[in-house]
Amino acid sequence: MQEIKINTKFIKLDQFLKFAGISQTGGESKFIIKNGDVKVNGEVTFERGKKIRKGDIVEVADQDTFTIK
Repeated sequence: MQEIKINTKFIKLDQFLKFAGISQTGGESKFIIKNGDVKVNGEVTFERGKKIRKGDIVEVADQDTFTIK
């Protein structure tokens, strides 16, 4: 599990995927999310604009897991 620090109240999920290095573009983030490959706090989400906050856990394709600090 990797820790990612954010300095704002929240970051949108598609922006988070780019910030964490999972995707290189917004289009790639959109594809990953719409494909159902992202879980936030254990639940699959299809919302690109979902707000990710400190304390959330983001899992990508059952491979990468991130804790938001």
